[in-house]
Formats: sequence, C-alpha cells, structure tokens
Amino acid sequence: MSEVVERILHDNDLLAIIISGRFSEPGIHFFTPDDLSQQVAYMCHPAGKEIAPHVHNPVPREVHYTQEVLFIRRGVLRVDFYDDRRNYLESRTLQGGDTILLASGGHGFEVLEEVEMIEVKQGPYAGEHDKIRFEAVDKRLLKDER
Repeated sequence: MSEVVERILHDNDLLAIIISGRFSEPGIHFFTPDDLSQQVAYMCHPAGKEIAPHVHNPVPREVHYTQEVLFIRRGVLRVDFYDDRRNYLESRTLQGGDTILLASGGHGFEVLEEVEMIEVKQGPYAGEHDKIRFEAVDKRLLKDER
C-alpha cells in the first residue's frame, strides 16, 4: 500500500496523506488516525452490498486547525509543503484521481495543467481569520521527493 498511499511527515507531525488514484482494494480502508479532526476513508463494495440506514449522533467536537481534503478530478497540481514557521520543506505533484488530506503545517499550490478539484474542510468558514498568507518558495529551490 505504501506506493499508492504516502504520509508526509515533518518532525513526527503528519503534514499530509496522499492517496493515489491507483489505490484500489475491496472493503473499507481508513487512512487517518482516529484522533484526527478530519477522517478520510476509501470504500469499495460489490454490487448488492447493503449499508444499513443510519443517523449520526450529535457529538460535541472541538476543532483547533482547519484540515482540508482535495479530490483532484483532472489535471496536474503541485503541492508545496511548509512547516509551521513557513519554512519550505518539499513538494509533491498530484494527478487526476489523486486525493490529499492536508493535516498540518503550511501549503501552497501551483496548477501545472488545468485542474478540476473538489475541496472539503471543516466549517464554518472564518474568512480571512482562517489563514495567514505568506511568500511562496522560490521555484529554483523546489524538491519533489516522488
């Protein structure tokens, strides 16, 4: 599974989880630890599988940092990772079909080929109070580990 699921770590902190569009296994596979405020799973069920109807209980949760999940539908997107002090760390290139959970640290993007993506994150949206923008890494210093 390691070639199609990559965990980006810095100082033992989880920055991101990248799930390749090539990932395909039967059943339910959670990629996130139970204590993460954003949960991501892959599900593959055969025709005829029934999932019991259900409702979710109101469970108070406290979210300290916004976490995002991006579903890349098509195109190519470079993701640049930064630590909490805004220092550039490394980059990854995502393709159509890939999914990424951005869990901590900073991040920036460059669209390398026209991209369509869907973003999911916790709400409610806090506007400009939700983030601090900063200068991107000089492109001459990019490091793509993949």
